[in-house]
Amino acid sequence: MRYIYTLILHLYAFSVELASFFNRKARMTRIGQWFTNRILRKEIDREAKYVWFHAASLGEFEQGRPMMEAIRKYFPEYKILLTFFSPSGYEVRKNYEGADVICYLPFDTPFKVRKFLNLANPCMAIFIKYEFWLNYLTELQKRGVKTYIVSAIFRPNQLFFRWYGKWYRAALLCYERLFVQDEASKKLLSDYGINNVDVCGDTRFDRVIEIQQNARLMPEIEAFATDDKIILVAGSSWPEDEEIIIPYFNAHPETKLIIAPHEIHREHLLYIQSLLNRPSVRLSDATPESPRISDCLIIDSFGLLSAIYRYGHIAYIGGGFGRGVHNTLEAAVYGIPVVFGTKYQKFKEARDLIACGGGFSIDNRTDYNARMDYFIANPEERALSGKRAGDFVQNNSGATAKILRELF
Repeated sequence: MRYIYTLILHLYAFSVELASFFNRKARMTRIGQWFTNRILRKEIDREAKYVWFHAASLGEFEQGRPMMEAIRKYFPEYKILLTFFSPSGYEVRKNYEGADVICYLPFDTPFKVRKFLNLANPCMAIFIKYEFWLNYLTELQKRGVKTYIVSAIFRPNQLFFRWYGKWYRAALLCYERLFVQDEASKKLLSDYGINNVDVCGDTRFDRVIEIQQNARLMPEIEAFATDDKIILVAGSSWPEDEEIIIPYFNAHPETKLIIAPHEIHREHLLYIQSLLNRPSVRLSDATPESPRISDCLIIDSFGLLSAIYRYGHIAYIGGGFGRGVHNTLEAAVYGIPVVFGTKYQKFKEARDLIACGGGFSIDNRTDYNARMDYFIANPEERALSGKRAGDFVQNNSGATAKILRELF
């Protein structure tokens, strides 16, 4: 089965090569991987000790970021190598100052694995959440490089635990320790004889608290939020979300809307504006006066959302009517209730927010309207839900310190 896995990886790499001629993301992946060996040859200090962090994309990077920054602060004798698999992570964070070397991770084929590890020569490897590259893990174990996975979460329907997935379960045996988010993951692994497991929680809680503590003031948004209207911050929205939240906003002048869509290309921004029948302005076009006379502020740049939630009374998180809800913790940390769509079951933090009374799933526009009506009519209940959300984040912090105590 290992040979079949490797064959599939070769076929996948070939498909990316073909797709790169007409798909921008595939082209960026292919070109980025071409440069990996050049970057490593140029930037790796052969005399230094590198801790290698691998993040599939931007979300996993945010989970690993508290650990990288803690290592730089408390263990400066180590350097940081950071790799991404997805362009959506690499292109946003390729200039991240918390790592010494940043590059794409080549495909998990034996030759590329050996080449990468020969050049990178890490003394420790840390994979974040859902990264189970069998050839990388096997080769790291063969070389005696201690390897860990952090903020991991396991479910019975994953390939490792299927009757036909025993061969792939070998990947889990390559980790020195597995740092998981919950007791359910630890028990599941124990049922299959994997006991080098610690329940440490999710490092994202530490990250969103850090963001909250360092969030900068934004004059344009400060001006937008000066009156007594209820402000909804809609983050990472998709058209399916906008078709629910914007009609309610249009019909309720007692509310304001800050919307930060997941995609900010011209067509999507025009689509959002076509749904609005109240005054709106894009952040890039805002003047000192325009936020005061607009009811909707459209955030048409990346990297601001996590700080913008501070201005909201209620948050709506997009993605719950598509592939899955986006980051709910970024909003919850500010002590406001968090609303999202139906596809949240794979996200433990979303399930737990619902359980503690700080998060709310809505099925459709009617359900959303009822939830918003309730929050507007009952400010005390809205505040209580927000407090529960904020307390949930604070009470689940500390994973970074727990993991580092085990590693160093």
